[in-house]
Amino acid sequence: MQTDEIILQMSHITKAFSGVRALDDVNFQVRRGEIHAICGENGAGKSTLMNVLSGVYPHGTYEGDIDYLGERCRFKSIRDSERVGIVIIHQELALSPFLSVAENIFLGSEITRSGVIDWHETNRRAAVLLDKVGLDVDPGTTVIDLGVGRQQLVEIAKALSKEVKLLILDEPTAALNDEDSAHLLGLMRQLREEGVTMIVISHKLNEIEAIADSVTVLRDGQTVDTLPMRGPEPVSEDELIRLMVGRPLTNRYPEREPTIGEPVLEISDWTVHHPIDTTRQMVSGADLTVRAGEIVGVAGLMGAGRTELAMSVFGHSYGTHISGTVRMHGEVVDTSTVPKAIAAGLAYVPEDRKSLGLNLIQDIRRNVTAAALGRISRSGVVDHHAETDVVQRYRDDLRIKAGSIDDVVGSLSGGNQQKVVLAKWMYTEPEVLILDEPTRGIDVGAKYEIYQIIHELAGAGRAVLVISSELPELLGICDRIYTLSQGRITGCLEREDANQESLMHLMTMEKEGALR
Repeated sequence: MQTDEIILQMSHITKAFSGVRALDDVNFQVRRGEIHAICGENGAGKSTLMNVLSGVYPHGTYEGDIDYLGERCRFKSIRDSERVGIVIIHQELALSPFLSVAENIFLGSEITRSGVIDWHETNRRAAVLLDKVGLDVDPGTTVIDLGVGRQQLVEIAKALSKEVKLLILDEPTAALNDEDSAHLLGLMRQLREEGVTMIVISHKLNEIEAIADSVTVLRDGQTVDTLPMRGPEPVSEDELIRLMVGRPLTNRYPEREPTIGEPVLEISDWTVHHPIDTTRQMVSGADLTVRAGEIVGVAGLMGAGRTELAMSVFGHSYGTHISGTVRMHGEVVDTSTVPKAIAAGLAYVPEDRKSLGLNLIQDIRRNVTAAALGRISRSGVVDHHAETDVVQRYRDDLRIKAGSIDDVVGSLSGGNQQKVVLAKWMYTEPEVLILDEPTRGIDVGAKYEIYQIIHELAGAGRAVLVISSELPELLGICDRIYTLSQGRITGCLEREDANQESLMHLMTMEKEGALR
């Protein structure tokens, strides 16, 4: 369905926040019927550009012109862009969790008869749209009862209800597992065949390679280039990385010579039950050790119990009927509450930094010191000079890109938000740092910086436990890797003995074959 017709032209777009230019004379165009990817490092301006296009940032708050379907557009709101068929789906889904699927699809554009919502017609049309996106659920299902992958499909059904012509998806697979990601990419191909033009923001270069017809690279708020992903000379992944970061990135993982000492953290016979269905074991008889200066990985499929293990150890933040023993340097410690876990020397960086790791409406200063305010307080009063010194040091050491430490964390890019979470827990001076999906939603350049920080932590003698869905990441940075399947640890491989095939074999072992 792709043609040479240009349906969108954004010219000389400039957008500033507090005097800092997030977009600087950006030019961008899209052809009818194509899937056009936008990639770049975190903070490159990708989401800002799409927020300008969709009216999130209204006309008058930016410089430059938008021409769509041959007409000059001056959108004052999202409703203005939706009226002409431009719909954006943000990375943080905008669904009401306690309303039904049908109610969410038609929220704001309710189907009424004589001023009263026609529920029969609402559910009928919702069922048609759900069938179109391949989602087999009752329209009356409450959204909170759906997984993230299914919620993403509800968002697309909602977009299709608005007669979308240009669909913008911001990191659509960032929170999805492999199966849900594959289904979503297949749906995008189907929509392209049906004539829907799409713009996709993604840091997953393999997905850009699989789905996109063209790609535009942004760097530091400027357009670097627009290149074909199809045809006789498609751009390579290595070339995309070079354009994104401004230099070749020949090695995705920093070199490291580990110096490993004595065991720091020992978890023995750890068992965790589901918080609601208490008969269901989420973690069963797990044994795990991390030594000083060692980076240990935890691999497992979705639902294997990785996060449940980490959260239950860190202050019993997940689960019920938790049993087992935690030792630090051979001594049994009590980690039954978060303060006790911190006092024992543990820190946990959660996989969902926005909901569990940060206060997005607070500044960098408050976020970094939140877990250890006592260290900069006198008689219950925060010493602001000491706080400034501490936070400024972490900002410099971790290379957090921000105008100042008083910038609101919600305004930072994903990579810089992740660095703020790391700074928050590093400030507690833990002996063991548990990192759950530390590079989720982060581009390749920022990932490299996070890996360097992890290496520095291990080099300083910290014990580091890394949970990741990306096997190449675990193989690239870890000294040993434990595997989990159905709540049980099924193996532990040294770095030199591990590969994706051996890990996957252990990750898919049936419960009977698990190590006890």
